[in-house]
Amino acid sequence: MRCLLITLLLVILPANAVIETYEFSDPSLQSRYASLSQELRCPKCQNQNIADSNAPISRDLRAILYAQLEAGATDDEILEYMVARYGEFVRYRPAVDSATAWLWYGPLVLLLAAVLSVFWVVRGRASGSADPQANAEALATLRERLAERDKADTRD
Repeated sequence: MRCLLITLLLVILPANAVIETYEFSDPSLQSRYASLSQELRCPKCQNQNIADSNAPISRDLRAILYAQLEAGATDDEILEYMVARYGEFVRYRPAVDSATAWLWYGPLVLLLAAVLSVFWVVRGRASGSADPQANAEALATLRERLAERDKADTRD
């Protein structure tokens, strides 16, 4: 029964794949089409590009992409058109501007903050253990407090 179910799933899954054939006037347009359709995100699907999505909006976007490529539009013009119409969300790699600066530079800032924090903690521990007199005094104070607590516990 399992084998039958697995075989059935393997047969059905390819039927859901996007199959579109466009006749391009130039072979370079086909490679640009493949590249751009991988970069553009489906506005309906949360995390699928238009090349892999079966949503009607993705089919429309692929048709628009094909028409613009055949009309002679550059990649930048096509991306600008898509962003103007669907917003920056439509791009997997949004442009670097004031609205997306944290998206691009935030991880680097967080990494630097983490490295600096580790550096300061390690440096603080190294400077604290360098003074044996201060450590001995702290240890003696701790022992006194523990002894006082133990005496108070035995009295009760």
